[in-house]
Amino acid sequence: MQLREVTMLAIVLRIVLSVLIGGLIGLERELKNRPAGLRTYMVVSLGACLIMLTNQYIYQAVGTGDPVRMGAQVVSGIGFLGAGTIMVTRRNQIKGLTTAAGLWTAAGVGLAIGVGFYEAAIIGGVAVYLIMTLMQIIDKNVQRKNKSLELYVELAKQMPLGDLLRELQAREIEIRDIQHELNSATEDGVRGYIVYLKQKKRQSHLELLDDLQSIPGVVFLEKL
Repeated sequence: MQLREVTMLAIVLRIVLSVLIGGLIGLERELKNRPAGLRTYMVVSLGACLIMLTNQYIYQAVGTGDPVRMGAQVVSGIGFLGAGTIMVTRRNQIKGLTTAAGLWTAAGVGLAIGVGFYEAAIIGGVAVYLIMTLMQIIDKNVQRKNKSLELYVELAKQMPLGDLLRELQAREIEIRDIQHELNSATEDGVRGYIVYLKQKKRQSHLELLDDLQSIPGVVFLEKL
């Protein structure tokens, strides 16, 4: 079949398809203002497609060599780009894992298109987009119903940590762990803590945050 071989029609189709599917995956990241967005995903998918096209062309023109050698280098080499999107915040939160995984998958989609495996590329690209959009809604619903949560709390100088612990126990909240943020101290004595909690009774996280924010001595409260 001509579309499986390196012909002018196949080249145009594969390049256009790689840009479109790469853009589809990147669109979701772009709307969330992530480090790698629409253009990055398009370029990654297109680049992988071009490399695979070149590899197939060399194999087809010369008749010898490894038809997947260059593609294998893309799979291992894309890691440096994905690693650049992963960040650890000052509160030990890891950001960018989904973006990095999306870039790696976009490269895989480009490779599939580049070699002419259109079916897998289209189905895989749509599947990644659905995972990034629909599954996020499910994930948020699960998180809202989760009794365990992680908070960043800032306490005023005059409020001992023990007072906060007693306030939490009075609300039937189990304290799993507390970490003092050494760099959070300010000139007026405010101290920051990362607190791991588990509610014994079901309560929405928003209601819980409003309740804890009303405790005298709690300067700032944020869900991590």
